[in-house]
Amino acid sequence: MSERPSPVVRSFFDRPTGSLQYVFHDPETMQGAIVDPVWNFFPEAGAVTTDSAEEILAYVRETGIEVVWILDTHPHADHFSAAPWLAEQLGAPRGIGAHVTGVQELWKGLYHLPADFPTDGRQWDRLFAAGERFMVGNIEVAVMFSPGHTLASVTYVAGDAAFVHDTLMAPASGTSRADFPGGSAEALWDSIRALLDLPADTRLFVGHDYPAPNAAPQPVATVAEHRAHNIHVRDGVDKGAFLATRTARDATLPLPARMLAALQVNIRGGRLPEPEADGHSYLRLPMGRFEPR
Repeated sequence: MSERPSPVVRSFFDRPTGSLQYVFHDPETMQGAIVDPVWNFFPEAGAVTTDSAEEILAYVRETGIEVVWILDTHPHADHFSAAPWLAEQLGAPRGIGAHVTGVQELWKGLYHLPADFPTDGRQWDRLFAAGERFMVGNIEVAVMFSPGHTLASVTYVAGDAAFVHDTLMAPASGTSRADFPGGSAEALWDSIRALLDLPADTRLFVGHDYPAPNAAPQPVATVAEHRAHNIHVRDGVDKGAFLATRTARDATLPLPARMLAALQVNIRGGRLPEPEADGHSYLRLPMGRFEPR
């Protein structure tokens, strides 16, 4: 068996949302991709900044990486996607999994958006089907459909690196929640088991970590490390035990503070609603749709 290519991976951390963002590149060709970039949103002020995205932009320019894809793993509930802004700066196409159309349909109803709001994924340049493959330099990237956290989530497997979004967390933290609209703990179990069937040395880069204020995040652990130590899905934990743990844990979690703002931006591909007559964009707040926790 030939050795798998090993992309260079750099992580970026947005501490207010616990979000991990990535740039990976092929060291031979210096072509690369950006995964799940954050557009900073301050709900108390209704303001956005590009601080996190500018950090990524500076890195790719200083390193000499030619960005050929900007990739979303799913429509996020805790931050706005900076993919459109970075695409404008870098001239790179944007991609997401093809099942995003189901998330658009679901949240179109929750937000009571107009009938002409498009739910065909046209907000992205490419909708990746499960099993589809594409190249970043000499590194082949495979798309794995990984639902559970959302009904549209995908994993990008690039050589010996897999960007697993909100499926697994660091082994000591377990797994991601599955209680959002369209989520499923059972689907999450199936997705995680598929990820843990990847080769043991595969590096799994997670979507979130929540370290102590002065501690660094843990963005990556191998398949072998998860199978040995992940508190929710290590070898020996069966499906029933996982479902009981995940469901009980989810029942205690508050909804993300930015969720109702973030989803209506992210189903638009990371763009604010069209400005109204006064030149400003406005977000909807669906009242009575969710119970307080």
